[in-house]
Amino acid sequence: MKNFKLNLLTVALIAAGASSAAVAQQTSDASEQAKEEGIEVIAVTGYRGSLQKAQAIKMSESSVVEVLSAEDIGKLPDTSIAESLARLPGLAGERRNGRTSGLSVRGFNENYVGTSLNGRELLGMGDNRGVEYDLYPSEIVSTAVVYKTPDATVLAQGIGGTIDLQTVRPLTAESTLTFNANFEQNGKSSGNPDFDNSGHRFSINFVDKFLDDTVGVALVVSSMETPRQEEQFRGWGFATVNLARNPDGSFVNPRRATDTVTVPEGTVVSGGHDSFTRSAMLERDSFAAIVEYMPTDKLTLKFDALYIDFTENDVRRGLEEGGAEWGTGDYTITGVENGLVTSGYYDGFHSVVRNDARSQEADLMTFGLNLEYELSDDWTAQLDVSSGKVEKTITDVESYSGVGRAGIAGRPLAARSWNLTSTGVVYSDHPTLPSVDYTDASLMRLAGPQAWGGALNPISRFQGVPGFGPDTAQDGFVNQPVFEETLDSLRLQFNGFVNWGIITGVETGIAYQERAKSKINNGAFLTAPSWPGDVAIPNPLGVADLSFVGIEGVTAYDSLGLYNSGYYIETDAALLENGRFGDTYKIDEELTTLFAKFDMNTEVAGMMVQGNFGVQVINAKQSGEGFSTTSNAQGFTVATPVSDSDDYTDILPTLNLSVEVADRQYVRTAMSKVISRPRMDNLRPNAQVTFQFNDGNILSDDPANSPWGGNAGNTQLKPLEANQFDLAYENYYHDNGFFAASFFFKDLKNWHRNETVIADFSDVYIPGFHQSSDATGNQPPALFVGGLSQVTDGLQGFVRGYEFQASVPFEIVHEALDGFGVVASATFMDGKLDDGGRVPGLSEEIYTLTAYYEYKGFEFRISGTKRDAFLSETRGLSLSLATVEDIGAELWDAQIGYDFSESNIDALDGLRLTFQVQNITDEPTLKTNGADIRQVTEYQSFGTNYMLGLNYKF
Repeated sequence: MKNFKLNLLTVALIAAGASSAAVAQQTSDASEQAKEEGIEVIAVTGYRGSLQKAQAIKMSESSVVEVLSAEDIGKLPDTSIAESLARLPGLAGERRNGRTSGLSVRGFNENYVGTSLNGRELLGMGDNRGVEYDLYPSEIVSTAVVYKTPDATVLAQGIGGTIDLQTVRPLTAESTLTFNANFEQNGKSSGNPDFDNSGHRFSINFVDKFLDDTVGVALVVSSMETPRQEEQFRGWGFATVNLARNPDGSFVNPRRATDTVTVPEGTVVSGGHDSFTRSAMLERDSFAAIVEYMPTDKLTLKFDALYIDFTENDVRRGLEEGGAEWGTGDYTITGVENGLVTSGYYDGFHSVVRNDARSQEADLMTFGLNLEYELSDDWTAQLDVSSGKVEKTITDVESYSGVGRAGIAGRPLAARSWNLTSTGVVYSDHPTLPSVDYTDASLMRLAGPQAWGGALNPISRFQGVPGFGPDTAQDGFVNQPVFEETLDSLRLQFNGFVNWGIITGVETGIAYQERAKSKINNGAFLTAPSWPGDVAIPNPLGVADLSFVGIEGVTAYDSLGLYNSGYYIETDAALLENGRFGDTYKIDEELTTLFAKFDMNTEVAGMMVQGNFGVQVINAKQSGEGFSTTSNAQGFTVATPVSDSDDYTDILPTLNLSVEVADRQYVRTAMSKVISRPRMDNLRPNAQVTFQFNDGNILSDDPANSPWGGNAGNTQLKPLEANQFDLAYENYYHDNGFFAASFFFKDLKNWHRNETVIADFSDVYIPGFHQSSDATGNQPPALFVGGLSQVTDGLQGFVRGYEFQASVPFEIVHEALDGFGVVASATFMDGKLDDGGRVPGLSEEIYTLTAYYEYKGFEFRISGTKRDAFLSETRGLSLSLATVEDIGAELWDAQIGYDFSESNIDALDGLRLTFQVQNITDEPTLKTNGADIRQVTEYQSFGTNYMLGLNYKF
């Protein structure tokens, strides 16, 4: 019995192995149907072939989906999964460190998108649940299906949607041995002397069948080294110009009298910068194996495993300099436009040369075993078991140097002119004062030029040296968080074809999942062994180029090597920084899910109607372990273990309907309740207590002005929740052409927000320590309550949008245009939260365009994506994640290639050559201070990337 009648194109494609998760169980039926009806299996290749396969799967789904299909085994249309997915309608990519890594689906970033591999939830390598898609080898992916509307069998849910990555099925796939080689070079020369700008990627794909086609094996081995170059201006922000006057009318800051232009009240000025040139090398070795075994006609076993060894090393070398107001008051303003200082010059700051380095190492292992047994002609049973584990360590070293240690007299001061541009601040020589040559290794000393080590005051080894307090002992810092995450799941499912009126199929079962994630937030203050003196730079490497901000450069050296060699004196930051234990935690989560989906197939007024309805009942048990931290009278951290837990049940109904209103024309509608589980870092039970040693706070009886404060996680957070509605029209007017329009509305019923609640801090009060100053009689605090910032439930809002997409083969215009075509989409969204906040990842407008040409083996395509501004995250203090505004980007890539299988040269049969150019226009990433795009806080330029590829299919 068929669940529904497949159109002829879909039957042929499914029989050829282009099946999605939703229709995979029908593959054998489709093959039989193709034979019965005399349909020849379509051999589709190249980019047009991938579009045709994706279109067939999209057309056959009851849900609203987008589909990405590989051109051939091990050959996605782009160089990474992330880049390919970012071209799908309603999706948008986010560049991080020059790579498209994050993805938003319908305005929600990857933390609110479910991701699965062959239907099983997939672990990420990030700080939360979100998957960094560029870290997964594209060679393992045969098909990716983006479920914009779920059904009851989609367990890896997200408010944005679900992305299911699917590997090849070796028993139904073509046997092949394929070799891929890519050679890569960045258009920017390396700004650092110890890195280069070239890389490579190699992979081997093997698929074959054995033992009379009862055993299928697919193996993928992939290795890559990919470089990244980056030039970054990062501004500290914008300070208000101090225009205060003395009683006699003179300026409090006499330098204001030297300004050459009128400076209105409220004018803001760049407060400083830390700009650097970054070079990185990402290394990834991957191995994937899929074994499919069919010992009888009734039993099929499938085992798949994936291992990824990931390492990224990068250096960031440059200058950290305080500017006007925040770094020095010795500045003169020479230009002002609409309340913003556009030019000037300053002096009076000891610049800090930064030689920072980061090493990220991660290992991922996941495997799954699926057993499918045919109980009868109409019923099958499935048992699926999987396990996954990720371990990740980040070692981020900050190393400070300059013209001498803080406290040493006679050190030269930085003096610069500056101009504000659309890419940030650009510097030049001071009009009268000499500049400091930071490229001169003989001038540079390995020591902190600024007294930034105030946190070291309690450390006895740095006390008692006249003229050099503990605050001069910080010559660097290392953050070294360690993450570990595991995910184990078990799923038992029964699938059946039934004759219950309009209900033609049932899928029901139970799933159990255990997830655990831990973070140990290690860190240490670094002090050169020469303290309180300073020392020459050990083994300088050359010069790091900063000419992009108008500065010649800085002396480069290997700070990570110094740290790993044990050169520095380390002081454990956990002794002094409450945030170390305060951000160390372990989260456990258990989910038990009962689910049932009922397929419908009927005819109404001569129109075929198919779809499904169903429900998930999810019982969740979550618990967290961590620490509550405060500081004692000696300035050391006091950490107390804490824990919390919660359990609750969610009921998630779904409905998907598809009406074929005319031949190959469908109206689809869907309604569902969807959830995204809370961010892992928000579930920690940790709390950090702060106390303001300010008499105005200590003696105040107003809780809003209390000296007590803090922040905390919340283990009792419930999932983010939305009720969603979808309506879509899809017209498949050609085997390789369609157009569609859709509307969606997500009514956010529960969203998380940062909220300040009044908490009692009396249990951490220390008499004689938490008190006012001598001037006010050392009085105890007037209050023992204060504001505690905590993530809470209860915020509501909405997101809605319209999506338009079309795939147009130009052969429909004239046969002479056979091979030409375009694929385009436009997405328009709006949304807000009730507190005026924004949904992370939401861009109001997203556009994609791909124009292609294929003819007798020759292929060319150019692709562009554009997205508006959105909220993103970046690593801030202590590698913590901080919210920032990204103004969006327009990215263009191109590819040209030739498939020699069309050349009639037997010796070259199976060979394909490609040349790709990524980021053709060298599009920057720009972040600003709020809505004023003139106030640039971050500007990153990554350069154009060039890739020469070889694909040989034996």
